[in-house]
Order: sequence, then structure tokens, then C-alpha cells
Amino acid sequence: MKKYITGLILNILLILIPIGLLAAGVMTGQNIFYKLGIISCVIALMLMKQFDFLLAEGRQEVEYDEFGRSKRKNIKTLSKKEQDAIDLQKLTDMERILSTSQLKKMTKQGSKNPDEDLKKLTGLYPVKQKVKEIEARYKFEQMHGRHGKIPATCRHMVFYGNPGTGKTTVARIITGILYKNKVIKKNKCIEVDGNFLKAGEETATKVKLLTQLSFDGVLFIDEAYTLADGLYGKEAVATLIKEMEDNKERFVCILAGYTKEMDKMLDSNTGFKSRIKEYINFPDYTTEEMKAIFTNMANDIGFIVTSEALDNFEIRLVKEKQLKTYGNARTARNLLDEAIDKHTLNYAEEKISEEDKFKLLGIDVNASTHK
Repeated sequence: MKKYITGLILNILLILIPIGLLAAGVMTGQNIFYKLGIISCVIALMLMKQFDFLLAEGRQEVEYDEFGRSKRKNIKTLSKKEQDAIDLQKLTDMERILSTSQLKKMTKQGSKNPDEDLKKLTGLYPVKQKVKEIEARYKFEQMHGRHGKIPATCRHMVFYGNPGTGKTTVARIITGILYKNKVIKKNKCIEVDGNFLKAGEETATKVKLLTQLSFDGVLFIDEAYTLADGLYGKEAVATLIKEMEDNKERFVCILAGYTKEMDKMLDSNTGFKSRIKEYINFPDYTTEEMKAIFTNMANDIGFIVTSEALDNFEIRLVKEKQLKTYGNARTARNLLDEAIDKHTLNYAEEKISEEDKFKLLGIDVNASTHK
């Protein structure tokens, strides 16, 4: 309440003081009032953003829940017009911190057929088994409830793994599983990275807003270890932990990133481990799995991969794995794009016959790196 009232008073003063001084200048004809009025206008412009933030934060904490409904009993006495005006102001505050276009871009639909999509994934056997265990637990609780000493299932999760190991894909599959088993009400997954949650002095407000927008769904934070970096990292972490506890029945938070970095972040605040039960490790793909991924990606866009092309791909893969830029399935995608570029040039230069137009040949896959 104090933040809201303070912000409201300061914003009003920022408007009234310059107007009063300029009006005094008009009435008295004294230049001193004009000068003071101009100076106060400049000061007001400099301070307005800070005071506006204070007002917005106070409004969010005191007046509203995540859907813009009032938390204060006495606000129910306001007319519909007055409540609409307040809701419009809240929407303005939200748009300033997180634009509609940003929210639309980061909001993804969970898997419509999660069980089938899980089966289709190449490799990731331990991940599949863990996801099946999680689903079995939810199904059991849905059918039989929680009896005796069986504790309520903890929803928040951590995904460990290197880039390109399917963490985002599995997050969408788990979203679909949670929705199918009525753990969440909406089949939606809001996907961000750790750095996105940090917003300077508005960090706490932004974290709260993102978690509230994730209500009834999943909040997936990739490269979550970056949350703890920088000046506002501790504030972002503290706010997220509080939201994970206070609203644990309203959304599922999935934190993802490199194993060592994630362990370091989790150790930085004991509040994390007490709120997270599920830890899923995503292993790197084997050479055979990478060859299968490369082939499947090519098949999906209408190309056949020959044995010669796969042989060159395997040779190239050994070299790619030694680079810091290696990214598992992402590397497979990059090598496929590179191969298709070369294939189209080879075809244009008539190095490839018409009947091999949609076949990736050995000459299309470069066995050496560019680095």
C-alpha cells in the first residue's frame, strides 16, 4: 500500500509543480517562475520513469492478482468505469515491461500428442523413462488420489544437458502430459532464457509478471543459470523462488541449462532445492543417434541420404565434437543446411544427375570443418 500511495503522490506532484510555476509566471509576469517551471519540467521528465515504476509495482502488489482482479475488498465498491480505468492502467504497465508481441512470440503450445511425440524422439532413453515415471505418478494421483503417507507431487523441475539435446522439445511434451492429466488447465508453455527475466530496477516486477502469465501452464527458463549473474541476478532468483513457493499449485517452472552451471546456481540459494523434486539429465547423442537425426531431418524435407553421405557426416562429426560450438541436434541441423546448399550448387553445375536431384550424396557432405 505504501509504495502505491507514494508513487501516486509523487506522480501527481511531478505534474502539478511545473504547471503551478508556469501559471505563476503567466499571472505575475516574472521570469523567475518561467525558469523554475522549465527546470522543474526537466527534473520531472528525469524522475517520472522511476516514480512510475514505483506506482506500477505498488499497484501490482496491492490491488491486483494475476488476472487483474482486486485483492482489496474496498475496491469492489468502485464503479465498473473506475475498475476498467484501473485495469487499463495495469495493462499499460504490463505493456511497458513486457510487450504483447514479445509475449506472443514466447508463448508456445504444448504437445497435442505427448505420448506419441515422446516415442518419436531419437535416443534420450533415460529422459523418456523419467518422463514416463512422472506421468505415471500424475495418473495414479488422478485415479486414486493421495492416500496414507504418499506426499503431493512436486511440480517444478530442472533439466540438465548440453545444447541441442532436446530440452525445449521435452518441455513442450511434458506440458502436453500435464495438460492431459489435468495438472494444468492450459496446454501452454512460456519459453524464455534467464537473461530475459532481468530488467534492471524492474526485475522483480518482470519476474512476477512472467510467472503470473504462466499460471495454469508451464514457464520454461532455458540457460537458467544466467539468472544468478549480474547486479540484478539475486533479485531475480529471490523473486522466482518466492513465486515458485507461493504459487506452486498454479504453474510449473522448468529450469534448464548446463549441468555444472545449473548446480552452481541451485547451490547459490537453498530455496531452490526445497522447491524442486524432479531433476532430469539429458545426455549427448551418440554417433549413431546423430546419424539418425541427420537422416530424419533430411527425410522430413524430402531428401534421401545415401550411405556415402552418412560416411562423410560421421567423419565430420568427430571433428565437430571437438569444437566449443558443438550442439548435438543443432549441429546436425547446421550440417544438413550446409549439405543442401552444396547439393543445390552441385546440381546446378550438373555434377548430379536428374535422378539424384533429391538425394544427398557423398560430394554434398563436407568431411572437414571450416575452423
